[in-house]
This record gives sequence, structure tokens and C-alpha cells, in this order.
Amino acid sequence: MSAIVVFGAGGRAGRAVVREARERGHRVTAVVRDPAAYALREGRPGPEADDVVAGDVTDADVIARVAAGHQVAVNAAADLAAPPMEFFPAAARALLGGLERAGVRRLIAVGLATGLRTAEGTLLMDTPGYPQEYREFYLGHEAGDAVLREAVTPVDWLVISPSGDFDHDGIRTGGYRVAPGDAGSRISYPDLAVAVLDEAERPRHHRVHLGVERI
Repeated sequence: MSAIVVFGAGGRAGRAVVREARERGHRVTAVVRDPAAYALREGRPGPEADDVVAGDVTDADVIARVAAGHQVAVNAAADLAAPPMEFFPAAARALLGGLERAGVRRLIAVGLATGLRTAEGTLLMDTPGYPQEYREFYLGHEAGDAVLREAVTPVDWLVISPSGDFDHDGIRTGGYRVAPGDAGSRISYPDLAVAVLDEAERPRHHRVHLGVERI
């Protein structure tokens, strides 16, 4: 059993990661903006995580404090009210700094498919016909990934995203495969969480952006 800290545990991806980790017997700390609201959304008296704390993923001091004593960190946080080009790089820098201070050596971030390359080598966000109304958000995510790629850090990071998009109503099948960017590809939140926990338990990919899709 490991201790895993999940930043952004209140979102759909974060909650799926928390559930998968707990089902595998790991001790989980959920980091959210509002612990009381997190518990209420569970529809039960208490949350699924072992511990729930308030925290800001752009604050390295907070990250160092809440991550201490954990072996793996997962980041699924997004602040839709903040400028993406500011939020995602700031979160990446804070995570690398805070986790290094806390002695956490494995970081798995939930990313966007838009930063993946297709089988032809083109960034998915740049393929013909790809929706562009959220391009600022795509570029913000990519800027955060760039911070990870360019950092000289002991933190062994990995970005995992759908190869295309989420099947928002999809169930857990327990299966997935690694795939390049593909706008038509889908994976459920629970199966993405399976991929995240597989990498947390048995790291096979390092310092790359990994796309996964359902089998």
C-alpha cells in the first residue's frame, strides 16, 4: 500500500482516481478547494478519501505541506476562472518545487489530448477541423506541460490524457491501451483512473505525455 495525494480531487477525473486508489487499498489524501462541498457531493456522510484537505495547487508551500509522507502525487486540478496560460504553468512549477521539498518523487498529471501528436505527427489541436473555441485552454495546458519538460528536477513526472476525449457516461472496464492523438478516440473517467493507478504502482513511462483509449 502507498500513500497517494490527489490534487483537484473534486473534479470527475480526480474523483475517479480517488476511488480507484482506495479500491486498490492505497491511503488517499484528497486536496480540494472546499472539503465540506466535496463530502456533500459524495452523497454520503463522509468522503471516499482517507483525508480531505483544502489546498491551492499553485502554492508550493501548501503542496510541500500536504504532500509530505506520500509516495505519489496525482494532479487533476483546473481553475476555469483563472487565465489558462497563467494557471497551468504556475501549477506545474509549484508541484515540482513543492513535491521535491516533500520528498515525493512521482507525479502523474491528468492532461489534455490536444497536446498529443497524431499518428501522422501533427499536434491534435492543429489538425484540420479540430474545434478551436477553447484553444486558449489547450495552449494553457500545453504551457504547463512545457514547464515539466524543461525542468531539471528529481520528480519523475508523467502526463496521462485521453487520446481523444472522455466518454462522460462510460463505465469502468479495467482495460485501456496507449494510443496517439485521435479526435475520435474515447475513454471513460474510471478507465483513465485505472491507467493512472497502474503507473503509480508500476511506473513504465517517464517524462512524457501518454495518450490512452478504451480497448
